[in-house]
Amino acid sequence: MSLKDSFIMPDWPAPVNVHAVVTTRDGGCSEPPFNSLNLAFHVGDEPSKVVENRRKLLSALNEIAPCGPPQWLQQVHGTEVVDAFSEPKRRAQTVPEADAVTTTHRGLPCVVMTADCLPVFFCDQSGHRVAVAHAGWRGLCSGILENTLAKFSNPAEVMCWLGPAIGTAAFEVGAEVREAFIKVDAAASKAFTAQPNGKYLADIYALARQRLMKAGIGMISGGDLCTVTDKERFFSYRREQTTGRMASIIWLA
Repeated sequence: MSLKDSFIMPDWPAPVNVHAVVTTRDGGCSEPPFNSLNLAFHVGDEPSKVVENRRKLLSALNEIAPCGPPQWLQQVHGTEVVDAFSEPKRRAQTVPEADAVTTTHRGLPCVVMTADCLPVFFCDQSGHRVAVAHAGWRGLCSGILENTLAKFSNPAEVMCWLGPAIGTAAFEVGAEVREAFIKVDAAASKAFTAQPNGKYLADIYALARQRLMKAGIGMISGGDLCTVTDKERFFSYRREQTTGRMASIIWLA
C-alpha cells in the first residue's frame, strides 16, 4: 500500500489545481512512542527516522501532484503568517518562526504540524492562493485565522476546511481560556460547556467557525475528526504527552 493511501483528503469544493492532505500516524519508520509517521524533529524522535519519514512524505505527495520540498515552520502558538520561499533550496533549509504559511506558487507545499491543535486549510475559488494555519487555542484566540485570511484579496472568495483536532468531549480548559475568548467576542461563550469541577469543555471547531464567519468566510467544511479519541490514526499530545506530529499540507498544481 502506498503511503498516500493513508492520507486524509479534505472534503471541500476546492478548485482542481488545489491539493491538500492530512497525514496520519501510519506508514513511517519511527519507533514507539512516535510510531510511525512522525514528521517532527522537536519531539524527541530519532532525527534519522524523521528525515526518512519526510522523504517518504515528499515521494507520496508527488504521486498526487508534482511538487518540491515543503515549507516547514517553527510553530510557536502565535499569529505570524509567512509566505513560503519560492526557491526550493532555501525552502528546504530555512524554517521560519510562524504558525501559518501561504503561497501563490505552483508545486510549493505549505505545511503545519499538529497533535491536537486545529489545522485550517484556506484556498480561493480561483485556485490562485492557498494557505494552512496551526490554530491552538492561544493562536486562535489571538487572531491566527484572521491574519491568514488577510493574505487573500477577497474573503468572500475563500473557503476553509477544518482538519483533525481535539474534540469537545476531550478538550477541558480552565475559566481563563473561556474568558480570553469572550473578551474578544461575547458569542464565544456558546462554545463552552461548564463542568462540575469548575472547568469547561471547549469546542475548538465552533470557535474557529465563529471567527471565520465573522471575518467573512461563508464556505467552511470539516471539523468532525477527534485526535484524542481516534488513537489508531492520530497522534495526540493530550492523550500521550510524548508523541509524534501529523502534517497538514496544501499546494497548487
